[in-house]
Amino acid sequence: MPLFKYEAMNKKGEKIHGEFIANNKSEVLAMIRENNYYPILVQEKSSKKEIEFSLKLKKVKAKDLAIFCRQLCTLLQAGMDILNSINVLKKQTENSKMRKSLQVVYEEIQKGVSLSQSLKKFEDVYPPLLINMIEAGEETGRLDVIIERMSKHYERENKINNKLKIALVYPIILIIASITVVTFLLTYVMPTFISMFEGNNVELPGPTKVIIAMSNGIKLYWYLILLFIIIIILIIRSLLKRENGKIKFDSIKLKMPLIGNTFIKIISARFTRGLATVLSSGITMISAIEIVSKILGNSLVEKQLMNSREKVVKGITLGEAIGNIESLPPMVNAMIKIGEESGALDEVLDKTADFYEEEVEQALTKMTAIIEPILILIMGLIIGFIVIAMVMPMFDMYNAI
Repeated sequence: MPLFKYEAMNKKGEKIHGEFIANNKSEVLAMIRENNYYPILVQEKSSKKEIEFSLKLKKVKAKDLAIFCRQLCTLLQAGMDILNSINVLKKQTENSKMRKSLQVVYEEIQKGVSLSQSLKKFEDVYPPLLINMIEAGEETGRLDVIIERMSKHYERENKINNKLKIALVYPIILIIASITVVTFLLTYVMPTFISMFEGNNVELPGPTKVIIAMSNGIKLYWYLILLFIIIIILIIRSLLKRENGKIKFDSIKLKMPLIGNTFIKIISARFTRGLATVLSSGITMISAIEIVSKILGNSLVEKQLMNSREKVVKGITLGEAIGNIESLPPMVNAMIKIGEESGALDEVLDKTADFYEEEVEQALTKMTAIIEPILILIMGLIIGFIVIAMVMPMFDMYNAI
């Protein structure tokens, strides 16, 4: 459907500008008159297909969601209604994907659709957790309070994500630098030595022959190597799209040395914080488990939690239901049991989340401190091997002279 730009005038004589998706101009004029406005101009702008295509171009991050929730909370607490709040946000949101989605949400609210139902049309933009929490806020009449909680939730999530990125930046740069240096030595430096060795009829040692073979292989068959890498990447991506492949990959991540324990702590922090936030908003335990399982970032734990949910449906407590999930530390299970016994589960979960968020920060610092010297050592050994392989024949030439 096309997107129309319109201008109208209200009873006070003030001009109103907006955009509306409709089949034709008649629908836009009808919408304007239903709102007791006088139409001035209605002009077609673009199609809905163009909007949907552009929504796929830019990813919405936890930071964007945190800003959205914080600004919406501020506007609601100031006394502004939902329609005008969304109208303000769609004009000042920096993320283009969110801005275009808010345009459609604004038009849906004008038609009488609730905010949560409008957001459900853009589940690739707004996570199920946020949509369900907004729906709970609309039902209880505490939307501003719940939006404020969600802003804090996504601020914490953004903080964890940033720390994880910072911890991985240096190792990634070091790996790229190592590959670049090794490739340069094999493709540009080594050929110079090869011609020198061949001209002097020097008997080459084993390490030098290996390096020469690698050098010739990269120079002559670089396109095959590149094609092989692309095929491997495509195969991995294909496997990760399958449920079993994704679960297997996420299982391996949790068992990897150095970083596996860090991922477990991140999952524990997300689980406890998310569950506390959802339960404190009045959502039932069964629905809460389903919602929170989708924000953990690990399909293996998500599947295990959904299995635990079936046990909770049958009447088993959450503490007992998740007892067999090895991916969650025993402390999480113990704290949940304490919370259930005391009747203050959301408060206990909040304290547990605080603990694991501090643990994540320490684990990331420790992980970086361990990985960096290991990568430097590996890089030094590889480059050292190449240099020794190039120098060894030179010593043989010197001895022969």
